[in-house]
Amino acid sequence: MTRSGYLELPAGWTRLDTRGPGPFVTHETYRHADGSVVTWESRPHRKHRNLLDTGRGSTWWAPGAVAWWIGVLFMVGSACFALGAIPAYADAVGTTTDAITFFVGSIFFTGAALLQYLEVVNANSGLAGDRDRRRVQVLAWQPRRIDWWASLVQLAGTVWFNVSTFSALHTNLSAARADRLIWRPDALGSVCFLVASGLAWAEVAHGWLAWRPRSLSWWIAGLNLVGSVAFGASAIASYVVPATGDLRNAELANLGTLVGALCFLVGALLLLPERTRPE
Repeated sequence: MTRSGYLELPAGWTRLDTRGPGPFVTHETYRHADGSVVTWESRPHRKHRNLLDTGRGSTWWAPGAVAWWIGVLFMVGSACFALGAIPAYADAVGTTTDAITFFVGSIFFTGAALLQYLEVVNANSGLAGDRDRRRVQVLAWQPRRIDWWASLVQLAGTVWFNVSTFSALHTNLSAARADRLIWRPDALGSVCFLVASGLAWAEVAHGWLAWRPRSLSWWIAGLNLVGSVAFGASAIASYVVPATGDLRNAELANLGTLVGALCFLVGALLLLPERTRPE
């Protein structure tokens, strides 16, 4: 069976080749009606051809572009998580303020993840120069797209972080309740982030392995994948041992969160020039 992406080809165009991980298509080659050959990649197309982008603004200031807001919100959320993971900050402001910092960061994460999902479902279904006559969508069922799955899973992960960080605002929890209300949602959120980052990496790599150091998208996906692994290590280390009431490894928990947040911060910053870099 021939696989194909979600683009609607104009009359006279022909698909020559498709690539992608598993059942997903992330790269296609077409022959134009005049005989010229055109290549397409899902992530650059989504970032440059989107119904939620007015096309106005610069790299660093473009409030009319959904990709700009995604980068900004992820940067703020990542900065909050990085700050909250620094022991000196927690000692200076107290555990309650530190917990509030994480919760605020998780809200920004969720806002960015929601916009990322909307960016995916509102990618232009036509090739460059073609006008998309669809209306802006809020909900869509697009299971044949790897970026749809990645954005949906990541959104679920941010909601789990909302639950975890909100529960952490409550003090004097027993070890059992802390593991159920804080650690379990945190672990689920970390798993979601790891899965979503793996799918996003596969989209950029058009498979599971790739070496593309000149590509901003490659660096963004790679940084997010490393950050998700670090968050996962932090989640494992954050388990509260019932016998003692202490974290399994507090130092690793803070280090994993800090490293992961910094990776997400740099990746989010790179989203801004990715949007304006030539497709």
